[in-house]
Amino acid sequence: MAARINKKRSFLFVSKVLGKHIPVGPYTPLLSGAALALLLYREMSGDTEGREVMGPLMNQAVHGLIHPESAEEAYHALLAARLVLPQPVLFIGFAETATALGHSMYNAFAGGASYIHTTRELIPELESVVTFEEEHSHAVDHLCYALDAGLLSGTEPIVLVDDEITTGNTAINTIRDIQSKFPRREYVVASLLDWRSAGNIQAYRDLEQELGIRITALSLLQGSIKVEGIPLLQAAADSGAADSAGAELVTTYVFDGLERLPVTSADGQGIVNPSPYLKHSGRFGLESADNAQIDAGVSRVAGQLRELREGRRTLVMGVGEFMYLPMRIAAEMGEGVFYQSSTRSPIHPERRADYGVHSAAAYPSAGDTEIMNFIYNVDPGQYDDIFVLLEREVPRQRIAPMTDILQRLAGNKVHLVVLTSEPDRGGPGL
Repeated sequence: MAARINKKRSFLFVSKVLGKHIPVGPYTPLLSGAALALLLYREMSGDTEGREVMGPLMNQAVHGLIHPESAEEAYHALLAARLVLPQPVLFIGFAETATALGHSMYNAFAGGASYIHTTRELIPELESVVTFEEEHSHAVDHLCYALDAGLLSGTEPIVLVDDEITTGNTAINTIRDIQSKFPRREYVVASLLDWRSAGNIQAYRDLEQELGIRITALSLLQGSIKVEGIPLLQAAADSGAADSAGAELVTTYVFDGLERLPVTSADGQGIVNPSPYLKHSGRFGLESADNAQIDAGVSRVAGQLRELREGRRTLVMGVGEFMYLPMRIAAEMGEGVFYQSSTRSPIHPERRADYGVHSAAAYPSAGDTEIMNFIYNVDPGQYDDIFVLLEREVPRQRIAPMTDILQRLAGNKVHLVVLTSEPDRGGPGL
């Protein structure tokens, strides 16, 4: 548990399997999404043979989540099963926390699946096909930029993926908006944790009756919570970063061979970043046929970064919504590699054994300097090398607040890695 600095909701369950607020082995968060995929396969597969295949795989997945040293083997065993759902399914991951979770769940299926994640980034050239609010969040507006107009216009089931369901209101808001534009009969809400009360569960049933739909809830852990009072927050004793200038910073462009989308973004001040986006990050929609190209790009980048490692313990970081590809790349970078992402969620740090966030470092976001980003649970010298992966180029002065902090945290070197589709831009840059 940790205290969220948010008047709308004062608490946070800090996940040990998500790869957001706590550094973890990269196969652990990948396996958490794949385990949700197994639950969906069991739910949708009507044949006895399919259910028999699922049982041993689920046991292995649960064992891998409890014992991180077994996560890699469990994850590869699940992918090797080449699961295919009996009908096409569209997966939607919620930004920012569940973008990788949703992608990993989708990626567990060998065919018939499509995926898109919501975003809070403003892309003026594109129109959002779905817009909704996350009521308890410090940042409420979700946008959804589907390049293929037909991605949401079918009648296949939609699986909404979030890391945690507390009231279920976010899913209800999303279903209402989708149903008003792209009506269908079936929705699934998948999450690591499900804390809905009896009243919250009834709200799903009421929505089913109102809209003439079916909603299925899947989770790895389900229970109930009761919240009393408010957190008593005191100033943190330290930020988690040392005062020294610290590690060397090296900026490198790494060729990934993946296609770019020539659109820009605009921040809250109207400042435009003209650098193109990765087309297959998940933000603009994916089909199962795209996965082989993504796999090749991941392996290409991981091979290059593996050669740059100098220490035994390495941290690979995603930035904000850009989580899944850095997570996959980290998984192929060898032993002693951990993964986590920066986040825009403000959490109170306290160095206590039974508390989820021991250290925090804050800085203005490179994408929008009016938004604060945070790095949690990384202590000075904990990692020899830290690799920060960016899906697109940003001005050096905008990323400097983050890299300055990481230079004080890394024991040896900080690698700022900009992914590029241009082979001749490999090597040092910026």
